[in-house]
Amino acid sequence: MASTLDPLPPEHESVATLVGRLVDDSRSLVSAEVALYKAKANERIGAYRSALVFFAVAGVLALAALIALLVGLILSLATLIGPLLATIVVVGIVVVIAGILAVIGKKRLAAPALPGTGL
Repeated sequence: MASTLDPLPPEHESVATLVGRLVDDSRSLVSAEVALYKAKANERIGAYRSALVFFAVAGVLALAALIALLVGLILSLATLIGPLLATIVVVGIVVVIAGILAVIGKKRLAAPALPGTGL
């Protein structure tokens, strides 16, 4: 004699019981899939965060190198044309380059024309 806690043999289960088990199994499957995608997303976020730190450090070092180069240019020119004029020349050239880059960047921000629309 089977106890009331034992599941019924498959041939004695009702359709409602089978549908209920199917719904429960589907919920479990969906929960497992969501957990898997969350784990994958967290892994990717961690990798991107690490890469971002390296890019930030590289950017800071590149900026420091650029500043050192500009100071070196000023010091080199100072022996020829004096410190004040050397500073003005180097800063003026850098401002012109920055302006050109800003104009190029502004043009690239403009909305591109959509193909086939003429807009």
